[in-house]
Amino acid sequence: MSVTSVADSCVSNNREAGSLQIATFTTMEDHDPKNVRRIRYKGTHPKVFQEKYKELNPDRYKEDIAKVIEQGRTPAGMHRSVCVDEILEILQIVPGQTGLDATLGYGGHSLEMAKCLLPGGRLYAIDVDPYELPRTRDRMASLGFGPEVIVIRKMNFATIDQIVCETGPLNFVLADLGVSSMQIDNPERGFSFKVEGPLDLRLNPKTGKSAATLLKTISQTELERILVTNADEPYYQSIAEAVVVEISKGNDISTTTRLREIIGKALEFLPHDTRREESKKACQRCFQALRIEVNDEYSVLDQFLDKLPDALAPGGRVAILSFHSGEDRRVKKSFQYNFREGIYGAVAPDPIRASALECNTNPRARSAKLRWAIKA
Repeated sequence: MSVTSVADSCVSNNREAGSLQIATFTTMEDHDPKNVRRIRYKGTHPKVFQEKYKELNPDRYKEDIAKVIEQGRTPAGMHRSVCVDEILEILQIVPGQTGLDATLGYGGHSLEMAKCLLPGGRLYAIDVDPYELPRTRDRMASLGFGPEVIVIRKMNFATIDQIVCETGPLNFVLADLGVSSMQIDNPERGFSFKVEGPLDLRLNPKTGKSAATLLKTISQTELERILVTNADEPYYQSIAEAVVVEISKGNDISTTTRLREIIGKALEFLPHDTRREESKKACQRCFQALRIEVNDEYSVLDQFLDKLPDALAPGGRVAILSFHSGEDRRVKKSFQYNFREGIYGAVAPDPIRASALECNTNPRARSAKLRWAIKA
């Protein structure tokens, strides 16, 4: 997309009243019954998400939160941002600039970037999650970063050109492509095979098809394609066949644990001493593959990468964190192509990995790959 086409799109986009206005969101808590007694810990190490009331109240139980982090775990309902120092070094943010956090999430990256912008700078931050976004907005405001510093929009980063209509060319952009810990840990969202929950996997549960709905009518060939393309699943044939056979019997696969059971049974042919670990890895890959499919993540990322060069000011910097090979390949190819075309003046020769210390204290950082580019 050229600069001219971006400018033209601004006109049509601005015709839609309120297209970039901050929406009023309804959170899950708004529908909770009032005056219900809080669930207490059962024993000293609760495993159920709802029972982790101390972790879910970080302001009130700071010492408990610190202990969980010291143990190398992420407290329930929180997210620990990856490669923060490396990202700040790449972006080289200075006061007065304008930038974009394309994947707001819990707001950890946004908070650190906003600190670098003061005085006079402004950070735009977008996300598609209708439940976590208002919580993050409130969290940022409570820390002194209101809309005069961090402007939050409910948007998909594939529409980065709409943000540029409002901001003008950006000095820096960050995209963290990983799913947040809040989404993974909350069983209601259906992202984890480890706990019982609806097989949903949508980043925005208010739009599109859930993974359970997708599986109701899927063919074995199509499911095999999803497992291979989105997750490089080595046991794709056995798993796809087992899923389709279950559906053909008239049995919906509507919960996370039901899909886990089917995957486990499909892999019973594996040697006993490796079966448990291989089944766990297969579950991780299959859930990843379905999540990518229901959210159309590759298509969204491709649109973002195509529009990114026009969104950056000359000398503008971009950093992208990816967490699996499919994402990283797309980022790498886009950066290298635009470098050869002279659009980017410099790109990362190799991905940056999280330090050993960070991986030890935050295991979810282990698969992260960080790439950067600078607009010519």
